[in-house]
Amino acid sequence: MKQLRSILALLLVLMTSFLVACGSGVAKAPPTYTPEKVAQISTYLAPVKAARERMPELGQLIEQKAWNDVDSFIHGPLGDLRASTSAVTRALLTKDQPKAQDTAKELFAHFERIDEAAQGRAYKLALAEYKGAVGDFDAFINLIPTQSDS
Repeated sequence: MKQLRSILALLLVLMTSFLVACGSGVAKAPPTYTPEKVAQISTYLAPVKAARERMPELGQLIEQKAWNDVDSFIHGPLGDLRASTSAVTRALLTKDQPKAQDTAKELFAHFERIDEAAQGRAYKLALAEYKGAVGDFDAFINLIPTQSDS
């Protein structure tokens, strides 16, 4: 009797496994950027692009070695940039968020080093970090889908 129960239990397990494996789950389309989603992201991206357009001002301040103005510019016009990039990143598809987060972190690391260089009046370091910030800024913006991508 015990042997019959064991065989019956094994058959039930095999039948259940077979039915689950053969069951047709509803195929789900991979998430994509809809025009509405792209429009929403574009709204969040506007302040980021505006900050990027002002980056040459920061470069000029570094060239002029106007260290107090460099500090004021980073904490003033660029002060809300972290919140703006976070909003853009959260609006992206889950698969695209890590790259955007990493690029934004690199961008802000450059700003922190520019700030430190300004405090130490280190012109070459500030200029090198500025160039890195511009590159990361552009990289971040290029990660974001546009109407033509969708």
